[in-house]
Amino acid sequence: MEIQELIYKTGIVPVVVIQDAKDAVPLAKALMDGGLPCAEVTFRTDAAEESIRRMTEAFPEMLVGAGTVLTEEQVDRAVNAGAKFIVAPGFNPVTVKHCQEIGVPVFPGVMTPSEIEQALSFGLKVVKFFPAEPAGGLKMIQAISAPYVGLKFMPTGGINAENVRPYLADSKRIIACGGSWMVKSSLIEAGEFDKIREMTREAAEIVKEYRG
Repeated sequence: MEIQELIYKTGIVPVVVIQDAKDAVPLAKALMDGGLPCAEVTFRTDAAEESIRRMTEAFPEMLVGAGTVLTEEQVDRAVNAGAKFIVAPGFNPVTVKHCQEIGVPVFPGVMTPSEIEQALSFGLKVVKFFPAEPAGGLKMIQAISAPYVGLKFMPTGGINAENVRPYLADSKRIIACGGSWMVKSSLIEAGEFDKIREMTREAAEIVKEYRG
């Protein structure tokens, strides 16, 4: 199954910030057990690269990607560590081109028609919409996407258990939602992996309502 199909089936991509790589494997296990076998590990911390490596080694079947990727060097580090896809907050043509050259799926962030058209010029079919809720949420995506038939969005930013359902219901436009409510940094750092598993299971149940 292609990466995009796996992401669609997952429905909610947990966006995680890991400060200490020792938390990577227990976090991955909590996500797997909770029913969301996917993670976007953000490159905001020094532990990101090693965390991706540990997660992919412990759970080869898990779909692990790298987020907040800003440079070609970060792309290479993430992919070498085992990342299966790359997510960026904005549209950087240099980074996108590099991902395409080495054959790794990339989902750059967009918020305007001009950025969408840049993405389309690179042949992209899926983009991140960021920051989703502050930028107008689902209504903005529905309005902005009208001229761009077939393009799918992965909205991230401000999405939670209370507002995720309308996004998932729009399967024509939304491939998946990025969310961090079930993997808050405070829970990870406190080692509350049972709580993470519970919240992940609740999120997975929401996905089942719309994605089966």
